[in-house]
Amino acid sequence: MRVQTLQTPDRRQLRAAEWELPAGTVPRAICVLLNGHTEFLEKYGEVAEELNARKFAVVSLDWRGQGASERKVYGNRAGHVGSFEEYDADLVSLLLQMVEPIQRGLAQRVPVIALAHSMGAHILFRFLHDHPRRFAFAVALAPMLEIDPGGRKPGQIKALTFALNLRGPSKRFVPGVEERDPLELPFEGNPLTSDRERFERTRALMKKQPFLRINGPTFGWLGAALTSMAKLSRPSYIQEITTPLLVFGAGDDHVVRTEPIRQFAKHLPNGRYVEIEEARHEILMENDQIRARFWHEFDTFVDAQLANTATS
Repeated sequence: MRVQTLQTPDRRQLRAAEWELPAGTVPRAICVLLNGHTEFLEKYGEVAEELNARKFAVVSLDWRGQGASERKVYGNRAGHVGSFEEYDADLVSLLLQMVEPIQRGLAQRVPVIALAHSMGAHILFRFLHDHPRRFAFAVALAPMLEIDPGGRKPGQIKALTFALNLRGPSKRFVPGVEERDPLELPFEGNPLTSDRERFERTRALMKKQPFLRINGPTFGWLGAALTSMAKLSRPSYIQEITTPLLVFGAGDDHVVRTEPIRQFAKHLPNGRYVEIEEARHEILMENDQIRARFWHEFDTFVDAQLANTATS
């Protein structure tokens, strides 16, 4: 993993990385790997290696406020933005400062594709709407289109969030997050994965480098997320996302709601939806059986799309 520092237009420093192919290997494509809220580069090492094995050069980043990218809130333990436009700037910085130089170093241009999870998929959808030709095609897993309220009343959550953000994006933790140390969360009952080994691997990475972890979001982040999710829920908005998309839903997801993902996919003009019924939220961190189903669908879709790209 070759690490590089990016600088955004608002002068935030982000950690990015490339998982390079062996010298002399011509990549089939450059894959932009976009992780979710609270995640970090090292967590996706296995996935990047699997993409490398398919002859994809892989680039990724830590979003602002998480991983080893710059943080400014709550002793560096809170994910905070005032608007998802900040994340838009992060993605553009990755494309301009890392993907484009890789392209220029190749004898001929290759397609740029995306593989995105949860919040990363949400940010990708925003980008695809505004820049329909930048990615040849993309794959999205458990996209964050509506957060599971966990038994709370959505109307009350929205009202409280609105009130706390009246004077600007609140840096106050959402309830229950301040005491939530990822290093202390048990495997039993976790909503992310049924695979103990991968769960413990992620925790071991955080124990080795505790600075990588964050507890969770602020009310400012939640307000920005609710505003952006409302935008992405409009059928007219979705219908303007024309990039070929393969969208996965997790049938046992208790982090984001799966039904809005199903409805989102129905409005895509060039999309396909696959649901893995027994998967929890982090499909790429799930057990081998679930992951094998994902990779089969991924390979079928990607091979067909690359064939279309080569003949067009």
